[in-house]
Amino acid sequence: MYYKDNHALLSLTVREGDEVAITQAIYELIGEENALIGEAADTAVAQSMASSEAIYAALLLVPLIVIILVISTTSWIEPLFFLTAIGVSVLINLGTNIFIGEISFVTQSVAPILQLAVSLDYAVFLLHSFQHYRTKTANPEEAMQLAIRKSFPAIAASAATTFFGFLALTFMQFEIGADLGVNLVKGILLSFISVMVFLPALTVMFYKWIDKTQHKPFVPSTFSIGKGVMKVRVFSLIAVFVVLVPAFLAQQQTSFIYGNGEQPESTRLGQDLVAVDEVFGKTTPIVILVPKGDVAREVRMEQELEGVQHVSNVISYNQAVSPAIPPEYLDPSITEQFHSESYSQIILYTDTDNEGDVAFGVVETVRNIAASYYGDEALALGESVALYDMKTTITRDNTVVNILTIVAIGTVLIFTFKSISLPVVLLLTIQAAVWINLAVPYFTDTPLVFVGYLVVSTVQLAATVDYAILFTENYLENRKEMSAKQSIMKTLNEKTFSISISAAILSGVGFILWITSSNPIVGSIGLLLGRGALLAFILVLFFLPALLLVFDKVIGKTTIKANFYKEEK
Repeated sequence: MYYKDNHALLSLTVREGDEVAITQAIYELIGEENALIGEAADTAVAQSMASSEAIYAALLLVPLIVIILVISTTSWIEPLFFLTAIGVSVLINLGTNIFIGEISFVTQSVAPILQLAVSLDYAVFLLHSFQHYRTKTANPEEAMQLAIRKSFPAIAASAATTFFGFLALTFMQFEIGADLGVNLVKGILLSFISVMVFLPALTVMFYKWIDKTQHKPFVPSTFSIGKGVMKVRVFSLIAVFVVLVPAFLAQQQTSFIYGNGEQPESTRLGQDLVAVDEVFGKTTPIVILVPKGDVAREVRMEQELEGVQHVSNVISYNQAVSPAIPPEYLDPSITEQFHSESYSQIILYTDTDNEGDVAFGVVETVRNIAASYYGDEALALGESVALYDMKTTITRDNTVVNILTIVAIGTVLIFTFKSISLPVVLLLTIQAAVWINLAVPYFTDTPLVFVGYLVVSTVQLAATVDYAILFTENYLENRKEMSAKQSIMKTLNEKTFSISISAAILSGVGFILWITSSNPIVGSIGLLLGRGALLAFILVLFFLPALLLVFDKVIGKTTIKANFYKEEK
């Protein structure tokens, strides 16, 4: 097991928390020609890459956002105001993590970029409103006061839906999700305060810079697409409803990866994994702890464990030394490898992956055998055991988080629109985009990292419902002065550009995370988020207008003070 084809295999135990320092020291010792694999190495590499990859992603992302914002504004300097306001809140959010004590490297990689992408809209709303009121009054301070008053409801509603959506993540038992939720909740709150307090002061102080750096619009702010969208509205409704049920069922049947997933072969860790597997095959250890003292019972259990399929070796005091030699006769340096004050340690080596049906079947068998000898006093640990526990317990998180997200966002929408029907229409639109997004891995037969699935099912809903809110607010305003069809066409012409800018930023963030991250969890979140933002944009553009037209009369009757325009007969 330890010597094969002129190769030696060493098995090490690494202190928790010291993975990075110890693995770096081992890499220096063994050089490029040897290999290091295992859970500690996975953790160390992921932690080491988190900071550098976050910086790399930011270096790609910031220029992309600047380009998108320059296209969407009429000032060269205005995008810097947006980025400064949100950038300040991102830095404060990162700084406040010192009071938490520690955060996961997944949070470190994802949270700052997500916060920037999701809350940039708040700054855009405010400064666009400010520019509008500059044409109404010559006093910049008065224009800003009017802008704050006018844009506050829209920004507050947008922030509230995102805030409560992310708050649902904090109820996860799986701590990476809860940790990410806490950071995103802090981030949204800080971004909202920064846009409402810091950005107005910054803008009023330096508004002359905006005036001096004006440029002609690169693209028109309105598009004549209303008629076209209305012509295909029946097709849009049928297409989405046809896809909806299969998508809902498919996203429930997706096969999941519960760990970090496979490392790319382009990385040192991926290459080392291939090198070790080629010589020694798969090796996944499981550690069993049982109460110390009954040697005969330990031996019988070890013999039964040796007979389990896929268990390649059993290492214990009885196997490595002898059950006939009392531990008291030996040096403590030997016995402490197998015995603590209360427990005996038995290490099983299996030839399975760290997860999957075969690996989890071995975990169940080993646990059952240990329990048949020691009941609940037998303890099992190891990467495959931990991932098995995740699989069997984490489904609760999925149910709880999804229900809390929908209830929280639905409640915010009820108070925002003072309507019973509109929250249903908006949630159906965005939830359809979520289901279609999460169904893609099933139809492409691609396993999905479960943490990514869990996070994105919440984040996509919380972050992209803003598109539907912006569209619906404008539709309700127009509906007071014109028919349903006219108001929807006018809204499509006026708001498609604004929504496309938001979607482009969030989608760009997702795809850049996917491209730049070697961590499968972060990459999975990025891909799902990028694709989800695009799907939400498409459904808000085509499916939501069709729904609003179909349910226009219901919306008028179930919305307080709707004051819909009525055509004279």
